[in-house]
Amino acid sequence: MRRIVLIIICLLLGTVESGLPQEPVRILIAYYSQEGHTRAMAEAVHRGAASVSGVRAVLRSVDSVAISELLAADAIIVGSPVYNANVAPAVQEFINRWPFQGSPLKDKIGAAFTTGGGISAGEELVQVNLLHSMLIFGMIVVGGPHWQQPFGASAVTEEPPFEPKTSGPPVHRRFLQKGEALGKRVASLAVRWKRAGQP
Repeated sequence: MRRIVLIIICLLLGTVESGLPQEPVRILIAYYSQEGHTRAMAEAVHRGAASVSGVRAVLRSVDSVAISELLAADAIIVGSPVYNANVAPAVQEFINRWPFQGSPLKDKIGAAFTTGGGISAGEELVQVNLLHSMLIFGMIVVGGPHWQQPFGASAVTEEPPFEPKTSGPPVHRRFLQKGEALGKRVASLAVRWKRAGQP
């Protein structure tokens, strides 16, 4: 009788979903960074994703991502600095290596973040370009958690008052918070998506 009561309590609290241990939801954060700004944003996105229970977040530079990691990921978040209002060449080369035949990335969650020197220096263009690429692969793309970051997360790195100080992070704290919020949202959605039995 005591055992039955314990099981009912666990079910009511939502702690028992199945008799089998659930494998973690995998979030891949891949980025290219030349001066450290995009890396700082990537680390913030990683912190946000890793804060969600049941998630295993992996942080990689684009040149060190194995195809097996792409295929194993439940969500892929890509970060690029702005290059003349375009994605950095290294990031485009990374995306060009993604497997296409048979749509192996279909239904994975995708998101984007970027860094640019100034306000309106092309950050949103780069974010949308990254999301467009993900849509070609059949991914489900998401933005940030509110209207102030609808395309993901971005940071201004050189224009006042957001230029980095001599002591402190290379990216303004406001933008790092947006990075964390994006990582947390993507991870939370990926957990819900996987628990619902989606691929």
